[in-house]
Amino acid sequence: MLPSLNGLRAFDAAARHLSFTRAAAELNVTQTAISHQIRRLEAQLGVRLFVRRNRALLLTREAQGYLPAVRTAFEDLRRATVRLQRPDRDELLTVSTTASLAAKWLVTRVATFQDAHPTIEVRITTSTHLVDFQREEVDMAVRYGRGHWPGLRAQWLMAEDIFPVCSPSLLKDARPLRRPEDLAHHTLLHASVSREDWRLWLTAAGLPVSLALRRGLNFDQSFMALQAAMEGLGVALGRTRLVERDIAAGRLIVPFDVVLPSDAGFYIVAPEETADAPKIRLFRDWLARSVVRDSGASPSGIAVLADPEMPGSGSTTRSE
Repeated sequence: MLPSLNGLRAFDAAARHLSFTRAAAELNVTQTAISHQIRRLEAQLGVRLFVRRNRALLLTREAQGYLPAVRTAFEDLRRATVRLQRPDRDELLTVSTTASLAAKWLVTRVATFQDAHPTIEVRITTSTHLVDFQREEVDMAVRYGRGHWPGLRAQWLMAEDIFPVCSPSLLKDARPLRRPEDLAHHTLLHASVSREDWRLWLTAAGLPVSLALRRGLNFDQSFMALQAAMEGLGVALGRTRLVERDIAAGRLIVPFDVVLPSDAGFYIVAPEETADAPKIRLFRDWLARSVVRDSGASPSGIAVLADPEMPGSGSTTRSE
């Protein structure tokens, strides 16, 4: 049997204030009522929750272990009530993704969804952790991985290849970037969300992974490393969807034809119980169609700039 809700509220307030008097003031009841509710809760649980020492109120060891779960339960109730009472809950769609995917891919396309569905307001939030749909006010997410998240429905969205990108100015540098071996003379730009990518790519290119351990520039997010690459500060690793527009505009180039295929990809995820909600289904289907349209509009992949001074050199392409 669950304990008294009033008793749990009294316990939570008294534990926060370590005072029955202040807990009573917060809950607008008498101190006697708080004491009575705490004694009744202790009787129901069969454990003592508070001890008095030198006019101080202390939590017992059992209460210290119990309190986090009680506070989490009240917070979950609060969030659920806010969602229930929010008048525009059917019109607001909150989508979580990484900052890099949002900045470099999603925000440039979402206006077309808004035009097609003006009654749905899309709110994009960014984070690097996997969304806790029970505690966060998020309807769906676009996440990178292998598609196995318990309790969530995951729909494949798109794959990504990984390859170095840099500013065209590095081809004219005093130590031009023409072959993978030339990376030894250039700064590598790292993103903390994908620290291992450089080591994997260097291994695929037959280069020592020690190059990735040299002093370089480090950034919290991939899009920051890509911006630094556009500024000519070094060489970053790009993912297809994050760099295709900058490559097409000439802000970035692909100096080598060594591509590291990713064994994971981007998925659209939502809780099983809400995955078929109309607003989620509309946005999910629109995202999938957007990727298909992008693939159809891309001529033949990402162009790789070859060294014009090398015999037999010519432009090659990498298909996605």
